[in-house]
Amino acid sequence: MLKKKRSQYLLPLKKEETHKQSWLLSQSQFFLYSSWSLGMDHHKLVEKRRKSTRKFVLACAAFASINNVLIGYDVGVMSGAILFIKEDLKTTEVQEEIFLGILSIISILGILAGGRISDAIGRKPAMGLAAFVFQAGAVIMTVSPTFEVLMIGRILAGIGIGFGVMIAPVYIAEISPAFARGSLSSFPEIFINLGILLGFVSNYAFSGLPAHLNWRIMLAVGILPAVFIAFALCIIPESPRWLVMQNRIQEARAILLKTNDNDTEVDERLSEIQLAAGITDAEKHQSKAVWRELLSPTPALRRMMITGFGIQCFQQITGIDATIYYSPKIFKAAGIDGNSNLLAATVAVGVTKTAFILVAIVLIDKVGRKPLLYVSTIGMTLCLFTLGTSLSIPGEGSVGIALAILSVCANVAFFSVGIGPVCWVLTSEIFPLRLRAQASALGGVCSRVCSGLIAMSFLSVSHAITTAGIFLVFSLLSAISVAFVYTMVPETKGKSLEQIELLFQNNICGGFGIKNFISSKFLGDKHKVSARTA
Repeated sequence: MLKKKRSQYLLPLKKEETHKQSWLLSQSQFFLYSSWSLGMDHHKLVEKRRKSTRKFVLACAAFASINNVLIGYDVGVMSGAILFIKEDLKTTEVQEEIFLGILSIISILGILAGGRISDAIGRKPAMGLAAFVFQAGAVIMTVSPTFEVLMIGRILAGIGIGFGVMIAPVYIAEISPAFARGSLSSFPEIFINLGILLGFVSNYAFSGLPAHLNWRIMLAVGILPAVFIAFALCIIPESPRWLVMQNRIQEARAILLKTNDNDTEVDERLSEIQLAAGITDAEKHQSKAVWRELLSPTPALRRMMITGFGIQCFQQITGIDATIYYSPKIFKAAGIDGNSNLLAATVAVGVTKTAFILVAIVLIDKVGRKPLLYVSTIGMTLCLFTLGTSLSIPGEGSVGIALAILSVCANVAFFSVGIGPVCWVLTSEIFPLRLRAQASALGGVCSRVCSGLIAMSFLSVSHAITTAGIFLVFSLLSAISVAFVYTMVPETKGKSLEQIELLFQNNICGGFGIKNFISSKFLGDKHKVSARTA
């Protein structure tokens, strides 16, 4: 009886255990599947956030750069409009030089005021002010009945351009994550090139109209981007670095959450910004006045200033703005006849310049700043020498015309792939946050002074030493810029803005940027040339 009872109870017990094991197995499988599923969902969320972040930062950089379309459009459109202004208002050659060159000189007022104003009211409102002042000048130029009124509009436009030149690069550098800062900081240069191309196209499109009307329409077209600028200012956020400087930490963190891939990175960047901005009590009590610090710099800051201001000067003294402003006259010297043909040739220059700035965007964060500077300055040296030589040989006919056009196009291509965008990237990267706005302003002053002096003297000097001679001088200056890049410019690719400061503090600037790039790309990091000994 006992055995029977036992047997009766044993069978159900085994069955229950079997069910329990099955249940445990199913639960473990469910847990593993759920974990895998959650892992996949987390990965998708991370990827989604990364894509959203990059789209947001890209949009901010693009919208912040719209002002630069106005700058580029003015440079491009004036190369053709000046031909018809001279015919309509009966201006002299000296007035022509002053009119073209004064924009760069007067923009210094906007640059110097822009640094202080952007620190006081924020980067975003300063961009709006820049657009408003420029548009006011453009309207006055469009309706001006005399050369004197035209100059008033030109002065206002120059002040607006001064604001725009220094604010956009600073804003983009401050809002961009380190991995994309180089390519995004090139956006202002891209939009300048786009504006130049639009100016050239406008010249060609309206050149067939009467001389008293065509140049006014050319200038009026430049007013249209104001609509897009107003729209852009409603979308982009304020610079998180500027917010930290105002001690608005939570607002800054909210923006950093939109511009960085994860919360850890946000906290790290916020800490770096706070440290660099001098928010701690110790820094507050020990900080110097910004301008006093710039005028009495430490050795490290002096090296930063030489590098930043020097590269700005070399960008302009190799004659890029003069080449754009006076491209119709250069092509006329090469043998091209007729305003329509001259302006059609300038469109080819604009297309080339814009296309190669896009190449720079792809390469700047892959190969680095310094290799692009080497390629750019060496290439420009050869192109300027070729252009000067071709213009000095008389009677070449169609061969001389083709060589001149190819030389100008190749020169602007090398400029756009290197020193054009890299110059602004470096200036926005190398200075400490507390000095960045003012230092960028001074760098812009160097650039505008050089551009203005060359534009205001190009025709006079070309009469004295010939057009060929002035381009041979430009080629010599470009050769000197190669040596400057080697000795004074550090590689900043992939480094945080705070790490870049250490390069100058430790005097790690010159050297073979190309050798470091090739070594790390093909031989591995252990074969890199030491930055200190290179």
